[in-house]
Amino acid sequence: MAEKIVIYQVLPRLYGNKNKRLVKGGTKRQNGCGKFASFTQKRLEDIRNLGATHIWFTGILEHATQTDYSKYAIRKDNPSLVKGLAGSPYAIKDYYDVDPDLAENVSKRINEFESLVNRTHRCGLKVMMDFVPNHVARQYYSDSSPKGVENFGEKDDVTKNFSSGNNFYYIENTSFHSPQSENGNEKYYESPAKATGNDCFSPNPGKFDWYDTVKLNYGVDYIDGGSKHFNPIPNTWEKMYEILIYWSAKGVDAFRCDMSEMVPVEFWHWAISKVKEAYPSVMFVAEIYNPFLYNSYINYGGFDYLYDKVGLYDKLRAVIVGHSPANEITNCWQRLGELQKNMLNFMENHDEQRIASDFFAGNAKCGKPAMIVSALMNVNPVMIYSGQEYGERGMDYEGYSGIDGRTTIYDYWSPLKIRKALFYPQELTEEEKELKEFYTVLLSKVCKNKAVSSGYFFDLTYCNLSDYSKYPFDKLYSFLRKKGKELLLVVANFDGNSRGAYVKIPAHAFDYMNIEEGMYKCKNILDCNANAISEHLVPECSIRVEVPALSGLVLRFVKQSCKVCVAMKSVCVYMKQRFD
Repeated sequence: MAEKIVIYQVLPRLYGNKNKRLVKGGTKRQNGCGKFASFTQKRLEDIRNLGATHIWFTGILEHATQTDYSKYAIRKDNPSLVKGLAGSPYAIKDYYDVDPDLAENVSKRINEFESLVNRTHRCGLKVMMDFVPNHVARQYYSDSSPKGVENFGEKDDVTKNFSSGNNFYYIENTSFHSPQSENGNEKYYESPAKATGNDCFSPNPGKFDWYDTVKLNYGVDYIDGGSKHFNPIPNTWEKMYEILIYWSAKGVDAFRCDMSEMVPVEFWHWAISKVKEAYPSVMFVAEIYNPFLYNSYINYGGFDYLYDKVGLYDKLRAVIVGHSPANEITNCWQRLGELQKNMLNFMENHDEQRIASDFFAGNAKCGKPAMIVSALMNVNPVMIYSGQEYGERGMDYEGYSGIDGRTTIYDYWSPLKIRKALFYPQELTEEEKELKEFYTVLLSKVCKNKAVSSGYFFDLTYCNLSDYSKYPFDKLYSFLRKKGKELLLVVANFDGNSRGAYVKIPAHAFDYMNIEEGMYKCKNILDCNANAISEHLVPECSIRVEVPALSGLVLRFVKQSCKVCVAMKSVCVYMKQRFD
């Protein structure tokens, strides 16, 4: 039986930092920094016990920073080309090295990473890391690459705007100007200017452009209307393939591929197939936001999974904040069809605002019904972001990122609820503990049920629910999951009040899922203290449920023996007559 993939995303820079005394925009010395060593066997086991199968260590690769590591033979970065003091994890400075911030002994940083990979595997978790293919730090220079590996741009013909043999795009007769150069920073000289990572072909990118990065050239001539030059194989393709092989050989089990749609699908088809020839089990996840590209990036590009951001995430967010009724969730899986199994579901990651932030729901509990839907509605993976299980708010003014409802990726910081959970658990509130218990039960127990991990899905929206409490039915979403004899009824409640309802199970569901008629014992497996009750399942029957506010229930049905069925059926008929 296939295991349900549950990904735990974490920024090591933030995760292991116990410092309480934080300074806005503070240095590493002032604010502290988490390390590879922060992920002890005990902490990795805790993440596994939460239900995770994979841990996505975000920000592993060496990236541009304002922290000076020149005494370790690491080149300094110009401050006008770095976002925040810590720098963006997506402005890669050396594809063959790891972030020195994360090492106890900087000169042994690769060894410390390798030890982390081994610890993670021993704890039963798989290692996921970022692969950033579209752009590099503007001052990219690898001092850790294997012998014979050329640096990006080393042999470029800078007199040409475009050449399939070049790694970068050049803007003739211009010099680059950083939007941060007026802030008292030292001058940076680049001529001719290179195109910026977000497809900005100007020597003067704005402060909202990715001015700290340079776009890589995969053989697409944007000056010539996007004409493709893939024969012979572009030099950038070869270099990127070697990077993927390098990290796969170090035990990396999965790559989250940043802004995948900005890289031609032909590259992915070529590179992923070659990597999987050598490492068949390596998993590729694409950050992608254009639904028109989904099919090609899965069926031709070779990706295992894609972000379901503009579909399910956006719809669940709209339901949470009251902008959409819950029954519109149905449209999400209907639009995807067979691709649903290839989507990665989530409610938080480093790019999105925290559920508990003032910019989103303002209350972490509001995310519980959405996570029930995300985790249980299909066999595809689900992701949780570190701190989500405690209701991290993302409302700190850390420095560069400002107060935006997100946890910073640019600053040295220590998020309050992550810090409490790791170092000061006695300070956790009952509400935070209860939220952690909800996520643990959902991800480590319910997600392991074979009906969830590999079973069929049946949406109950079309047959509706008769809501006996007279509320409009816009806050409940229900569906069935089934595998073999395992049958689950899932009802998520997005309302701030508990909801009573009758859930109708149509004859079509019995036929499609091969549900046996008869008497069943059922119990809400989301609630460890729930009592079992009996239900008689027949086509067009209705199951009475009481769904907790801002949460949900998962009824697991167990078929009873024939003798029990006969006796209980008589009792049910009698009680129904009395009720009627």
